[in-house]
Amino acid sequence: MKKLIVLKAFIAVLFLSLFVISCDDDYEPIPVKLEDVNGNYKGKLITTQGGNQNEKIINFTAKKDTIKFAEFPIREIVKTVVGDPVKTEAALTAIGKVKYNLEYTSKINTANNVVELTFAPKTLQFQIPVDGTNKNTVVTLAAKQKGFYVGQDFSLRFGLVAEKITVDGLTLDPFATIKYDFPYCIKN
Repeated sequence: MKKLIVLKAFIAVLFLSLFVISCDDDYEPIPVKLEDVNGNYKGKLITTQGGNQNEKIINFTAKKDTIKFAEFPIREIVKTVVGDPVKTEAALTAIGKVKYNLEYTSKINTANNVVELTFAPKTLQFQIPVDGTNKNTVVTLAAKQKGFYVGQDFSLRFGLVAEKITVDGLTLDPFATIKYDFPYCIKN
């Protein structure tokens, strides 16, 4: 008899708690603002070229209408231009950090509570030292999709593609495009 009373009391408490939880339909997310995108980010970068894929953690800053990379990931570009793994490492060491600014326009998508980013990538230009000469390298970058700042978890998600590489005025052909995916970047 005692067990039956305890069981009924437990079931009553369970139903009451489910009722209270289900009545919390008044949740309203905090609306995002365009300036919410601004800040310092750290996130995963997935670089894909052909069948090869690499992952690393990368840092960047977003301000008003520009994402600024203090150190843009150029390993796959240099490897494509140089070819030789030992010379690639030597060239990467000699080049050091390459800065890149990715410009964007933004608008609020109120239905999804996100800020949509439309990118306007410019070419990336730098010199690659190989065998005592500097190869003038121009990389044509494109953004195939919009990026998103998600207000719910303060994350930024976007991607770029290196569509073409020109070295000393000559376009590399054949060339496997290089995809730069930033699937989840969090504000520091």
